[in-house]
Amino acid sequence: MKKIIKYVTADILRNKIVLAYTVLLLIISFSVFALQDDASKGMLSLLNITLLIVPLMSVIFSAIYIYNSAEFIELLVSQPLKRKSIWLSLFYGLAAALSIAYFIGAGIPIIIYQPSATGFIMLGAGIILSIIFVAIALLAAVLTRDKAKGIGITILLWLYFALIFDGLILFILFQFEDYPLDKFMVFTSAFNPVDLCRILILLRMDVSALMGYTGAIFKDFFGSQTGSFVAVTVLLLWVIIPVWLSMKKFKKKDL
Repeated sequence: MKKIIKYVTADILRNKIVLAYTVLLLIISFSVFALQDDASKGMLSLLNITLLIVPLMSVIFSAIYIYNSAEFIELLVSQPLKRKSIWLSLFYGLAAALSIAYFIGAGIPIIIYQPSATGFIMLGAGIILSIIFVAIALLAAVLTRDKAKGIGITILLWLYFALIFDGLILFILFQFEDYPLDKFMVFTSAFNPVDLCRILILLRMDVSALMGYTGAIFKDFFGSQTGSFVAVTVLLLWVIIPVWLSMKKFKKKDL
């Protein structure tokens, strides 16, 4: 299992797309900090990149990698290896490689310009989002053999998490503005890891006015230690559940 993880991680880190992604993140990150007098403003600019580009790259690249590695996966399955170990090795390799890419591309500038609790939360959010969307990509890839369909599913999921979700929440809030929806909104926030990361970071930066309507509602809840613990737990579940579902499907899948 360790050999497979090392091979997958090294193979991805040598990939030209991942190298370009890392370099692009590095250039953008240094640029947003260098062009701003206040490092906090640079963090806000980097936040938008983290919440949009990182999930998109992670989910699409991971899905394509799984489809392109079909022959390699079939070879591994023909060996005396458990399917569970093979699938987890692919997940760990993808998650490790894309997390390393984010750490080098955005983490190093964050550590240099903003070595604070806020900076490390931003770094942690980028890494956890990378891992979450790798898990989502693996689930989408194992559900269908059709490469185009699988990649289409991942793009639609990214659109939902990054753009559509907040629009739906705003629509519900405006339609039922006369009703107390606080508890309902706390519950629905668990269905979007991108929004959870955004809320956690902006609360730490104390710029709640920029959090949007959904973030403002949850300020009191997520601002507490209990709320932060719940948010982190939900983010971990976003990793565990898709990986478990995809692994269960892969174990029964006829290759």
